[in-house]
Order: sequence, then structure tokens, then C-alpha cells
Amino acid sequence: MDVSAHHAIDIDPEMRDVHAQNALLRETGPLVPVVLPGGVRAWAATRHDTVQTVLTHPDLSKELRHWADWAAGEVPADWPLNNIITAESMIAKEGAEHRRLRRIVSRTFTARHVQGLRPRVAEVAGELLDALAGHPPGPVDLRRHYSYPLPRNIICELVGIPRAWHAELHRFTDTLIRNTDEADYAAARMQTLRDLFAEVIALRRAEPGDDLTSALIAARDESGEPLTGTELHDMVMTLFIAGHETTINLITNGTRALLTHPDQLALLRDGTVPWSAAVEETLRWQSPVAYFPMRYAVRDTEIDGVALRAGDAVVVCYAAAGRDPAHYGRRAERFRLSDPPLEHLSFGYGDHFCLGAALSRLETEVALETLFTTFPELALAAPADTLPPLTTALSNSVRTLPVTLGPRAA
Repeated sequence: MDVSAHHAIDIDPEMRDVHAQNALLRETGPLVPVVLPGGVRAWAATRHDTVQTVLTHPDLSKELRHWADWAAGEVPADWPLNNIITAESMIAKEGAEHRRLRRIVSRTFTARHVQGLRPRVAEVAGELLDALAGHPPGPVDLRRHYSYPLPRNIICELVGIPRAWHAELHRFTDTLIRNTDEADYAAARMQTLRDLFAEVIALRRAEPGDDLTSALIAARDESGEPLTGTELHDMVMTLFIAGHETTINLITNGTRALLTHPDQLALLRDGTVPWSAAVEETLRWQSPVAYFPMRYAVRDTEIDGVALRAGDAVVVCYAAAGRDPAHYGRRAERFRLSDPPLEHLSFGYGDHFCLGAALSRLETEVALETLFTTFPELALAAPADTLPPLTTALSNSVRTLPVTLGPRAA
């Protein structure tokens, strides 16, 4: 990609102030040349309407073969996001291949099926809060002990990881969650997960169950062909990772937003607005995904007056789109549940709209309502602006969420 003629903006690898950075990107233009952490060059789609255009543009593809820098060997072999862009899953496919892979798992994520999971999600949330109630006096990290294990436990069950394996998997992921998303962490995590899910697939081949892995093993396309070994493995891993990591951030961000906006929390407590409103406003105002890779220009094209060359990569700035004043006006920077709900793009748009959106929404709604109902005096144990951010361009959240629980509701 020829960005030498442009002044590329370096994306802060420490993610110290993602919203200030996003404001700069939006002010610079609708598509801005950036250098992502690791020295990877791309165009950043910064504004709401431009993001929507990019997500549906016929001249942009998710297929890696179109990326000129990748073909030229200019992307570092240890770039942490390589695992996303190289996966043989529906995330990186287009057209008939994308539809084939998506169709296989779509029935599990229909709104009706997901709503049937509500009692189980509530049960898991209650179990986690019971454990927190017995926590020694003093602050507790709500991200580690609640936001994280809730969606992880649910996706383990959906994917078909035997309950007897959960303790070992949880020990592994509990260790990794403390070192979120540095390059060495990403590489170690991926190799360990690959080995683990190879065992899960082998088990479900021998002992099929009512789970996603078994369904993927049994699936056949129109010509009667099953998924390839690589497709199967990458699909199971993608469902596991995508099925909980974004929701961890969403629950964490929603909790922090409500604790720093007590007037909005009061509207939820007295029933003025439903808890689902808190989920949607959090998705817009504090998107759990900051910058998501990639779309690639399949031919020379122009978007919002910016010329892209064939082979250019475009990263989507979801957190920037959610606070775009050109789209949301004065409300862009405000977290408000009392106003009519605003649509957002935080789960994507078009053919690649997040398949797990309904599940993530349900888990977060249940998590927030159960948490604030169980511990009505919940409070932050540190100033919100001192909480350390996740140091990854992919995610928008904090590493820890220390709180004091207060007495449990009678």
C-alpha cells in the first residue's frame, strides 16, 4: 500500500486514550492512513457512515488473498492479529463460502434459540455472584471474577467442552486473561487452544452431542461434502473465542458506565427503562471492539472521496463510529438511557453482522441486571479514569474493574 504520500497516524499500542485518538482520526478524514501496532499499514474507516459503507462495499473483501502487503511479506509473522485474518472460518470468507459456513451454525444463534438460554445464563450469573458474596472483605476484580467467566462458561457448554474439562480450561484461560493480548501471549494462547480444540473435536467425533462442535462435524454442504479439517478446527476455535471475548468487554464496559452514571443507573432500578437499553447504549458509547481487521480492496475504488488502490487494507474503527458527532450530534459523547435508543454498528453490518449478537446481548443484559440487583451498593474501588486499558488495538476495555460489593440484597 502506498501511504508514503500520506501522513499516517500511529495507533497507540498502549491504547491510553482511545476516544481522544478516535476524535483525531475522525477529524482527519473518513478514511485515514494509519500504522497499527506492529508496523502494519492500513486505512482506518473512522466515521459512522463511512464504516457502514465499508462493511457493505462490493469492492472490499474479507479474503486475505487480496491484501498486497501480506502477499509481499510485509506483515510481521508474529503480528498478534494474524490469527484472526488467517483463520479458515466464516470471518475471513465471502460469497458462497461465507454463506456455507455461516448457515451451518446460524440455527444455534437465532433469537428464539438464544432466548431459551436465558435461564441457564441467569443460573451461571447467580453462581458467580454467590461465589463473590463469599469473597474476603475489600475490593474484588469484577472483570476477572464475573465479566469474564460468565460468557466463557456459557460458550464452553455451547461448543461441547465436557464439564470435566472445564476446570483445566478455566485455569488456563484465567492465567491468560491477566496478560491480555501482547504478541507472546497471543502466540502461546493460540497454540495451546489449537491443541485443546483438536482434542475436543476428536472427542465429539467419537461421542457426538447436542453442541456446536458435533453439529459442525456432521454438517455437509450442498454437494454432500463435510468441512475440511482446517475449516472445522478454525470454526470451533473462532466460535469459542468470538463467543466470549467481546462479551467480557461489553459486561465490563456496561458495569463501569453505570457506576459512573448513577442517574442513568437509577432509571434502570426504578423500571423507567429496560436493562436492554443499558446494553445498547454501552455498545454505542463504549464499543467492546476498537479496531477490527480487515477489508481489502479488490480493485481501485473510491469511498467518500478517498482513493483506495487494489490491495489496500481497511481497518474498521467501531469505537470511533459510536461517538461520531456527525451522526449522533450532541449526544455522541454522552451516555444516556433516558433518551430514545440510538442504533449503532458495534456488531457490524451487512453479510458479516455478528452471528453471536443475540447471545452477547442476552448475556450482558442478564449480567448487569443480576449484578446490580444482588449488590445494590456496588461501587468502584478506584477512580474510573485510572483503570488500565487493554493494550490491544482490537479491544476497548480495561484490564481490571476493582469494586466494593457492599451488602448483598436481602
